[in-house]
Amino acid sequence: MPSYGFLSTHPPTRCGLATFNSALAAHLTADGTRGGVVRVTDGSDDQRALPGVVHTWWARTPAGWREAAAALNTFDVAIVQHEYGIYPGRDGEDVLPLLRRLAVPSIVVLHTVLRQPSARQKSLLEQIVAAAGAVVTMTDTARDRLLVGYTVDPAKVTVIPHGAADHVGVAAPRRTRPHLLTWGLLGPGKGIEWSLRALARLQDLDPTPTYTVAGRTHPKVIEHQGEAYRAGLHQLGAQLGVAHAVDYQAVYHDQSALSALIRSADVVVLPYDSREQVTSGVLIEAVAAGLPVVATPFPHAVELLTGGPGLVVPHQDPAALAAAIRRILTEPGLAARLAGHIRPLAAQLRWPAVAARYGALAARLLAARSPAVSAASA
Repeated sequence: MPSYGFLSTHPPTRCGLATFNSALAAHLTADGTRGGVVRVTDGSDDQRALPGVVHTWWARTPAGWREAAAALNTFDVAIVQHEYGIYPGRDGEDVLPLLRRLAVPSIVVLHTVLRQPSARQKSLLEQIVAAAGAVVTMTDTARDRLLVGYTVDPAKVTVIPHGAADHVGVAAPRRTRPHLLTWGLLGPGKGIEWSLRALARLQDLDPTPTYTVAGRTHPKVIEHQGEAYRAGLHQLGAQLGVAHAVDYQAVYHDQSALSALIRSADVVVLPYDSREQVTSGVLIEAVAAGLPVVATPFPHAVELLTGGPGLVVPHQDPAALAAAIRRILTEPGLAARLAGHIRPLAAQLRWPAVAARYGALAARLLAARSPAVSAASA
């Protein structure tokens, strides 16, 4: 079996990429396959290196990409998580010389594909795709956006969905009132204010719903704005008269606690303001758990929920948000029908199946490389 080197932010850093990389690495090496993580950090978060981290790329280290590339070259395949904001240099440009220095096949996972990038962002992503052995997008929307808006080789691009944990069978606390849930790192653009306004419109239901907002404030938001967004939500809830029905859990739940919370929900609410988000791990987790979802039309939600396991409502429209939640809570059989749409696909969204697809892609890269290596050495 090939060995895997992973380049990404990584726990104890708390962000979507770190969580994704940790899960992918764990499942690709679960059978004893050798693997190691090159962790990218800017020095502002917990600096403890967890088991499995073989090198740390400090963002403030000049030309730190050289040592990071050397560490990745000790494995058979490098899997690189890409976001513009996690690598040093303008728009994270230092990942490009790293990719060009790799002597092993690379798979670059694109977590963001901008519809309207700057000229610099567009050029950088095109060069990253050219330097990579293969590129993964997590949705068809992201793949189409990449092929239409950027000059890249379509043969390099593979769609593999974001993985999800298996929450089936997890015990959940029994609740006597309908339970709405949003989770993930908190900050402006999350749209929680629209959910609070929707909740105020559902106070005529009997019993009235409760709403859990689970997750710490995003570290970068705290760095620049402190807890102003969270404080504003508390104030808004009080003004609307729904503060008693909202549970803010400002913690980073481990997998077992998160699974129990997810299983306790009746509706997952994703009221995001974003019109760019082509990948949402929270959305995948909710859908894979078989939960009805109400979401705004960010690209991943439109692709996954339209005609499927959820309802899509306009951005910043609490009346539409409330109406969709009301339908799921009161319309006989609707929740079951929405959940039924995803049941045949749920197994394909769980991490073992997703990791297997990465393994197959790595095997194809290695197989294609072997004849070239043999010819070069002949």
